[in-house]
Amino acid sequence: MAGPVDFILNGKAAAVAPAEDETLLETLRNRLGVTSVKDGCQPQGQCGCCLALVDGRPKVTCATKTHKVQGKQITTLDGIDQRTREAFSQAFAATNALQCGFCIPGIVVRGASLVAKDPEPSREAIAQAIDGHLCRCTGYVKIIDAIQLAAHSLRTGEPIPAVDDGRVGARLSRWKAAAMTLGERAYVDDLALPGMLHGAVVMTDDARALITGIDTAAAEAVPGVVRVATAADVPGERWYGLIYNDWPGLVAVGEETRCVGDVLAVVVAEDEATARAAAAKVVVHAERRDPVCDVFEAMAPSAPQVNPKHPNVMKDVRFARGDVDAALAASAHVVTGTWQTQRIEHLFLEPESAVAAPRDDGKIHLWSQGQGVFDDRRQCAAFLGVPQEQIFAELVPNGGGFGGKEDMSVQAHAVLMAHLTGRPVKITLNREESIRLHPKRHPLTMTYTVGCDADGTLTALKADIVGDTGAYASVGGKVLERAAGHAGGPYRFPAVDVRARTVMTNNPPCGAMRGFGANQTNFALEGALDQLAAKVDLDGWAFRYHNAVEVGDVTVTGQVLEKSVGIKQTLEAVQDAFYAAKLQDKAVGLACGMKNSGIGNGAVEHGMARLKVEAPDRVTLYNGFTEMGQGLLTILTQCAVEVTGLPARLFDPRVDSTYALACGQTTGSRGTLLSGRAVTEAAEKLKADLDQAGGDLSALVGRVYAGHVIIDDTVAPDKATPGNTKTHTAYGFATQLVILDEHGHLERFVAAHDVGKALNPALVEGQIEGAVHMGLGFALSEELPCEDGMPVTFKLREIGPLRARDMPPVDVILVEDHEPEGPFGAKGVGEIGLVPTAGAVASALFAYDGQVRHTLPMKDSPAGQALHVGTIRSKGDRSRWR
Repeated sequence: MAGPVDFILNGKAAAVAPAEDETLLETLRNRLGVTSVKDGCQPQGQCGCCLALVDGRPKVTCATKTHKVQGKQITTLDGIDQRTREAFSQAFAATNALQCGFCIPGIVVRGASLVAKDPEPSREAIAQAIDGHLCRCTGYVKIIDAIQLAAHSLRTGEPIPAVDDGRVGARLSRWKAAAMTLGERAYVDDLALPGMLHGAVVMTDDARALITGIDTAAAEAVPGVVRVATAADVPGERWYGLIYNDWPGLVAVGEETRCVGDVLAVVVAEDEATARAAAAKVVVHAERRDPVCDVFEAMAPSAPQVNPKHPNVMKDVRFARGDVDAALAASAHVVTGTWQTQRIEHLFLEPESAVAAPRDDGKIHLWSQGQGVFDDRRQCAAFLGVPQEQIFAELVPNGGGFGGKEDMSVQAHAVLMAHLTGRPVKITLNREESIRLHPKRHPLTMTYTVGCDADGTLTALKADIVGDTGAYASVGGKVLERAAGHAGGPYRFPAVDVRARTVMTNNPPCGAMRGFGANQTNFALEGALDQLAAKVDLDGWAFRYHNAVEVGDVTVTGQVLEKSVGIKQTLEAVQDAFYAAKLQDKAVGLACGMKNSGIGNGAVEHGMARLKVEAPDRVTLYNGFTEMGQGLLTILTQCAVEVTGLPARLFDPRVDSTYALACGQTTGSRGTLLSGRAVTEAAEKLKADLDQAGGDLSALVGRVYAGHVIIDDTVAPDKATPGNTKTHTAYGFATQLVILDEHGHLERFVAAHDVGKALNPALVEGQIEGAVHMGLGFALSEELPCEDGMPVTFKLREIGPLRARDMPPVDVILVEDHEPEGPFGAKGVGEIGLVPTAGAVASALFAYDGQVRHTLPMKDSPAGQALHVGTIRSKGDRSRWR
């Protein structure tokens, strides 16, 4: 231990005896119980979630040693004056400037510090000030709005009115917005239970190695360690997974590791520092073997089998319509090329964490941040070898997911250790462990051949897609299936031939990530279309409008589009901006996209809800899908308000296993589509009883109203028949426009989206703004390259998400083409926002310098070179990856 340290915390004296290398963040959270400071990247100091004021100056506490603050004044968000706290919480709520909320308390501390010095900051000054902060959800637009609004209120004394109209179409403030802004709404790692133990995992050093022994003796001897577990301690089914049980929660002696995220042992101790120190003492004996890291080598007959549950070509999807070869031979113009996209890290700000605790009734209570807590319950119960009912699963709304929290992370390990010790257990990953463990966005290699006639009418599409799905199935086969099904985008193709192969390697697993394969194939398709447009001397807008689908047309899978096809409306919405930029000799590009709403492809999908009248002033709203920043619980509240006429404040949304509401994963842009309909159905029953009771809710206390929606009329693209071609329930459509300045840098972005019906326009705008931010990173700066299966970096700035000063102005245009199968005409918008983004950026760059770019990210482009993130230096030779 270091010597005692005394300082002033939020106006009161504090004295601690920290460990020598203890950070101020650890001291604040673990010793002093201050959880408004969040751990997003310790010790990097690159996300800003842990910001506090040290002697009045903003400082990241995860990169500050506690012994360095002797005698200093420490002010966290909790200690900022009440008037400022109220102004910022009201401003962030009114502007809907937060989504998952994990990054917001740190940004508020920064904003309050800025406004104290500059009472009327410009948007540029705010963007510069928050450059040390990463928000993965919002795109920063509404964050800057909120800081300006708070500054105005503090400067003028004008109050910020509450936004509490909960009807459909209103801009109702997000559920628990004020508490999230001030860091008062707990995330999993903020939970503290009496007698709680803390865990750490031991991961393999090698992507592929035969484990010959695991020696835990030294770890078990560390004072404070309570238990060490390995595969031999798992009482139930050790292998789990979303679709296939092909992922071992703990790799056993005598087995091969398959990726660098494989877990070999778990240690629990009285505190996290002890658990991590002990985990470092676990000795692993292994015979290293050459990993299989190239998809084309993995497909060779002589390649080692990566996963014993699957062949290396895990899935091969192919479908065709018409005679493609003849259509291409007859085409006036044909473009052929191979496009490559990169592996992408989700980089949600909240790392994985789970808490499990034995209950008095013999069950285990699991607090999960997962995107499907009923799937978590199912897999954890199998891991213990107990019925599902023995696990009570509760969602703690998470700090971002984007698909990366569909697969389990440490839920099973926490449940196991609670079972073995009889005590509550928390396990939280650090940033490096998080990046090593959870699935990524698939790198795809796509060879496209596209033809058109002399007038620019598309004639044929041929696509061969190969995806690196890594070491475990996750939902990789479904991603490649979706990539194939969206290979032609929102365009008419009389003849198609599409193949997509899902290939296993010893790279990190790849699974669900926002866009789910559609954005990768869109990049290739739109690049081919720009070349064809140039060959027939049509501009990009005219070429796309000429070929865009309408009601009655078919997708590449053969599905007849019968309703809500708004792609031409989105093109019309950006038409003026496109031609105005051309008149100004600006380099302007655009791309169109479509994205399914609902999993479809033959899956049977459920939306389930319960409304329970708990008291005259409270109705609990249960549903089976996850809140992860997208605003689902707010939207479901609005559905209930619209039907019942009750005020929004009466509804208390939650997700747990009180009722059997197993709907699967929150994925496929389907949360609103399915749960919105289920809540509406339940609310109609409540409304009928409420009318009979003369509007007296107290007469209904104790009653429960159920809603259950089933969608079972879709078919997989390679199983479609002439009479059954419906692969998806609904589609969102978008056109995105990129304007570059004279240097080829991002100047302006316009996103026009057909959303069916904007149930909450502010939340819809926020989803699109955030998706555009993620899409620009996909296009220009983000990647996670690996060497021998190990990521070459874990640093946030090197991985490359854009910061506020890198973002161009984003104009969102909402188009509403009613979707009859959605609640009040709505369809999902969570993913479509980044589907056409990379293609639009590449299109603008093509207009700027005439270069066709086939590889993402486009770091070497003028637009990429202008950014302040994304330069990676390899651990080995320090060579630049930019």
